[in-house]
Amino acid sequence: MSSLLTNVSAVAALQTLRSINSGMQDTQNHVATGLRVATAADNAAYWSIATTMRSDRSAVSAVHDALGLAAAKIDTAYAGLDSVVEVLGRFKAKLVAAAEDGVDKTKIQDELDQLKQQVLGISKSATFSGQNWLSADVEDIKDPELDVVNVPTAFVRSASGDVSVTTGEVHLGEIALFNSNGGGLLEADSRKMRTLGGIRDYDTYMDNDGLIWMDTTNTNHGVAGDVKFYFDGPITFDDPADQISFKVTVDADNPANVDAPLNAGTTKQVTINRATVDGYKASLNGVISTYTDYMGVIGHALSQENVDAVAHGYTVWSSPLQRYIPEVDAIGIQTTERSGLAGSYVEISDFTENVGSGGLGNSFDWGTRGSWDDLNFEPFTLYKDGENPAGVEVSFSFGVNGAARKSYSFDRAYVNELLGKDTGKVETADEMVTLLQSLMSSDWPDVIIENTGGNTISVRSDKDVDRLAGYKTAIGFTNISVSIEPLPDLNFMDIDIASNPDMVGVYTSYIEIVTRDITSAASVLGSLQKGIEMQTDFASRFMDSIDSGVGRLVDADMEEESSRLSALQTQQQLSIQVLSIANATPSFIQSLFR
Repeated sequence: MSSLLTNVSAVAALQTLRSINSGMQDTQNHVATGLRVATAADNAAYWSIATTMRSDRSAVSAVHDALGLAAAKIDTAYAGLDSVVEVLGRFKAKLVAAAEDGVDKTKIQDELDQLKQQVLGISKSATFSGQNWLSADVEDIKDPELDVVNVPTAFVRSASGDVSVTTGEVHLGEIALFNSNGGGLLEADSRKMRTLGGIRDYDTYMDNDGLIWMDTTNTNHGVAGDVKFYFDGPITFDDPADQISFKVTVDADNPANVDAPLNAGTTKQVTINRATVDGYKASLNGVISTYTDYMGVIGHALSQENVDAVAHGYTVWSSPLQRYIPEVDAIGIQTTERSGLAGSYVEISDFTENVGSGGLGNSFDWGTRGSWDDLNFEPFTLYKDGENPAGVEVSFSFGVNGAARKSYSFDRAYVNELLGKDTGKVETADEMVTLLQSLMSSDWPDVIIENTGGNTISVRSDKDVDRLAGYKTAIGFTNISVSIEPLPDLNFMDIDIASNPDMVGVYTSYIEIVTRDITSAASVLGSLQKGIEMQTDFASRFMDSIDSGVGRLVDADMEEESSRLSALQTQQQLSIQVLSIANATPSFIQSLFR
């Protein structure tokens, strides 16, 4: 029906045109943006997923860049190490050539100096983004907390969905060739602990043959009482009345060692006559013309009277022969300390003769007491050690007077806990006393450990309990060991075959060792390189997967959108025509009223 108030056909045509225009606008937006879900209004679920994943992709992209930066740093350090290994190969070849006879070592040293500068130059130039791993500046490069550099190695997603970077540790102590405070792979190790507070007499050192010497024993031994004289014979025994007579006292207590009551020792009478001489060696015919014969005769006489003493000779060092040789004419009479008494003493008294003394006469000697040891304290540090989380460990054995020795050890963690520190330092003699007491006092209650003033620490047995003297006494430390020793004691830059021609072999061995260490360092970097390369590749593929997945959710199908746009354009034209026809009907009705 036709109505003067409402053009139903036009209204219907207009609604259709509006719908088509709306659909065309959406399709045009899809074509223009390439997205079918551009806003939350398009598809709230897909838009939320896409937005989250795009954020993740940005995080992964940042991680990808960080991995690339880490890879560049590692590549730079690796290239430096690889170049240094090549230079060291040439360096070793020069040293091998220098070992040949007749070679001008001064000229070869000039070449070695050039190679040393090449190594130094490589280490200083191996810098990327302001970091140099081959020429470090670390206070203690052997401290695993100070020498560490963190590099991105991977990324992980937490349970909440957040993306974060994981890092790996690079310890410069394993890689750096040089360090401003020493301890690099081409430098002497900086962790020397000197005398360990006096436990040992001297620090480790390297001799001219390249051998590193370590003091493993620091003990004080007592010395038996020993009377020394020089033979001034000959002595001739012609008459049966010819004789030498004296008393021998052994093993009396020394009042300087122990308090009263004192034991006076044991005394026996000794007589030397023709029978004594013949009993020793009949071929002498009663004539003692050498010091060795006199020593033998005295020994025979002491044995006949069951005297707890012996006659003996002495030796002296001969520099030309580089060995000990007998000291001519020197004779000693020494207690054997078999009397059962605590002292160590020998005395010749009431000496008489009618044939000549041969140099022997009244004399005495106190043996020394070896039940004390003075430690010369020097401060030392127990360093951190990457292989041992408790730090460097020191171990030793201790014993007194032949008793079974006991073993002890302490490390950085022990010292810090004992002294309330975090530095691992033993800085005063009192701290050293505290350390030794904490280790040993329960096992050796009769050993006194105290600071006697200055830097001297006395370690001694209590003389009220231990009255022994002489060879029967000994005290001190054995089996002294440090977990990181022996330490390299040579600097690459100090190699000088012109000044030290005898050390060519030592230098050659040293180059082999440091080349192996540097090769190991390059292997560490190589393993990091591989891991980062794998993570970088995964990050790239992961970003591609995110792009592809998001595209499936929100990207417009351009072929489909293009076909839809063409259809909508046709529909729009038809709708306009229909609207035109619908609007023509009222005009026809109006003509009826003309």
